[in-house]
Amino acid sequence: MASVIPEKLFFKIGEVCELAGVQAHVLRYWETEFPTLAPQKNRAGQRTYRRRDVEMALRIKELLYDEQYTIAGAKKKLANELRGGTTREADHGSVAKPATRSLKPPPSLAGKFSTSSASAPADSQSSHSFKPSSEQKEALRQIAKELREILDLLDESDRDARANTATSRK
Repeated sequence: MASVIPEKLFFKIGEVCELAGVQAHVLRYWETEFPTLAPQKNRAGQRTYRRRDVEMALRIKELLYDEQYTIAGAKKKLANELRGGTTREADHGSVAKPATRSLKPPPSLAGKFSTSSASAPADSQSSHSFKPSSEQKEALRQIAKELREILDLLDESDRDARANTATSRK
């Protein structure tokens, strides 16, 4: 995504069209096909896109136009990305197992880690335009693989603990 998203809270549909390089009817169609692209409407009934909506529109455009996904394929890819999985490894031959543990912080900690785009530091916002090198991508893939292995080990120990608890109750 080469577009730099301005530091604003809300965007009008025309601004999003300009950033994404598509016409308004295309964005409106994407809203019907991709539930993750859901701008709110103001009192006048005009769409107001937040930063995450603009980022989603840019990602959808990237999947459809650059990576040549079909609408259905792009939906699956986005759903997988939002679940925290990755299909990039699947593209390289190994199948990524879906995580059975939630990677979200517990509700008691969620407030401490959530930040709105208005209060986040400017440098964290500009990180969206970061393009990792192939070595960095490979390092990230390796880290993701190792994290999945850790999650698998934790799931295995949970199963063992439940089995031991069930056995001790008998």
